[in-house]
Amino acid sequence: MGKPTGKRDIILICALLALVTAVVYRQVASFQLINFDDYQYVRDNPLVQAGLMSPPAVRLAFSPYEANWIPLVWISYMVEHDIGAYILDSESAGIYHVTNALLHIANTVLLFVLLAAMTGRRRPSAFVAALFALHPLHVESVAWVAERKDVLSTLFWLLTMMAYVRYTRLQTSRNYGIVVVMFALGLMAKPMLVTLPIVLALLDYWPLGRIRTAGGSADWHGLRRMLIEKIPLFGLALVGCVVSV
Repeated sequence: MGKPTGKRDIILICALLALVTAVVYRQVASFQLINFDDYQYVRDNPLVQAGLMSPPAVRLAFSPYEANWIPLVWISYMVEHDIGAYILDSESAGIYHVTNALLHIANTVLLFVLLAAMTGRRRPSAFVAALFALHPLHVESVAWVAERKDVLSTLFWLLTMMAYVRYTRLQTSRNYGIVVVMFALGLMAKPMLVTLPIVLALLDYWPLGRIRTAGGSADWHGLRRMLIEKIPLFGLALVGCVVSV
């Protein structure tokens, strides 16, 4: 088998990763809620049960509930509740499980695209993405409705990194704005994403190679500039820490 080249091969790898992941997690649609937080987060959560049709719904979603500040997670549950109640006419828990599985599939594909874009090595990137998709440790995040915050925050973690890679290549304020927005959304899914600015700084070293000159020596001026550009992100991380305490 020759070395994959071109967009067609990338699309093929993405499709294969999505298909394999979907097959592995195909059973989750028939799963029910469990007693560990699922009922507390969904069925017994008055905010979710009110749905997005309730006027103060979005405002209330941004208030801490059960010691958790995860507004995007509550909103996602509310959307699913409304779809089940008004479109599917069903109270089945399957819709919540299917959403988790779809998010995991999206994360798998995004991880491959991100790694391939940063390293230029498609086969190793596909292997890592497949390992991510099928590793047993991820079963909890996909099959447990209450772990929506994990798969949803991972989505925005990866989108932030992809936006950052694009920003480093184009250096436009618009692309930097996208980085900030994706990071902010990620914090609203799970405040533990506060460490992401540090990860972006590590990416500057490898594989992006932004803090070294063409000759391989340290670029101290570039390092200072890259630290300054992280200030808004560290500011958001601080806000995330404060609101989640």
